[in-house]
Amino acid sequence: MHLSSLAERPDWSSLDKYQESITRTDFLTLLDGVYAPGGAWKSFITVGDLAATIQTSAGQPSYILRFAVAPGLIKPASRFWRQKSQLPARPEHLPLNGIRIALDPGHLGGAWAKMEERWFQIGRSKPVTEGDMTLLVARLLVPRLQALGATVYLTRTKSGPVTSDRPDRLGKAASFSLAEKQQPATSDALKKEREILFYRVSEIRQRARLINETLRPDLVLCLHFNAEPWGDEHHPTLTDKNHLHLLVTGCFAAKELAYDDQRLDLLRKLLSRAYPEELAVAESIAASLGQATGLPAYQYDTATGSALKVGRNPFVWARNLLANRLFQCPVVYIEPYVMNSHAAFARIQAGDYPGKQAVDGRMQPSIFREYADAVTRGLANYYSSNE
Repeated sequence: MHLSSLAERPDWSSLDKYQESITRTDFLTLLDGVYAPGGAWKSFITVGDLAATIQTSAGQPSYILRFAVAPGLIKPASRFWRQKSQLPARPEHLPLNGIRIALDPGHLGGAWAKMEERWFQIGRSKPVTEGDMTLLVARLLVPRLQALGATVYLTRTKSGPVTSDRPDRLGKAASFSLAEKQQPATSDALKKEREILFYRVSEIRQRARLINETLRPDLVLCLHFNAEPWGDEHHPTLTDKNHLHLLVTGCFAAKELAYDDQRLDLLRKLLSRAYPEELAVAESIAASLGQATGLPAYQYDTATGSALKVGRNPFVWARNLLANRLFQCPVVYIEPYVMNSHAAFARIQAGDYPGKQAVDGRMQPSIFREYADAVTRGLANYYSSNE
């Protein structure tokens, strides 16, 4: 069995509810156009006229996924989330009425931020810690979304981790991970790998359990700030680069699909039909954030195969990230502002405040409220429309 770090044994029977729920044409369109472009899936999935044969684990039988033979014969599959068309009618002044939204403040704050390397300080300025900033944005979003009728959850409410794991408990997994990557298991390498498995893997997997088993929302918004390389951690530098992008689930590479659990994750996302909802929500929020911030769209180097441009909005891309593939509902990653840019840094140092004040030579709202207000408008615009 070939599994990603800290992954659970794949339960292929979880696909049973999707039997005959998708046509062959739609299955291939989503595979090629969103989830595994460039034929990344072809070593692991064989598509016949009536069914797909899916590689499971070494020595185990393949999984056979039967297609619906015609669009009119598609069988509905149960899922805990609802797309916009399945929601009850909403009053005009409450466009989010009845919608369950989970906010996932990215990373960790406080003392944990240094371990994650999402912390920097310029001279004697206030330290910039992404995990604290995303939690602030989440807290600003809660009353805004509730005022429009939404039920809102947070995956974390404090700076510390959700997982009960700690780096010193992950030594065996760290040794295995380094061996998998064919890297020497020096004491420094093991320490670093234990920390990465703690904050980047165990923490996200625990948030996924919370989302999938307890909160069960209609939508997850993963809140982040972006960053460019800042050089020497003891003497970080600021950049003139400042940009915006949003991410939906997709663009699995062949080397990622070689992991049994990631093949299952891809198929669960594809078959749940999360992509149309993810894309529509992402494009609406992107339009609102783009207008509010005036930031240019970030451009991935598509030659690396790590990201795929999707939809019509220049800000929206597909990537295979742990959270967006594990959260079993529509997920939108939001990445506005480069926190170590000159422009964003000045606004972060100004902190949160109502209205506008002079920052970096002009009157500007709090960067945190600008973020929260733009996301709120994007959601309201999407759910207000019947299209």
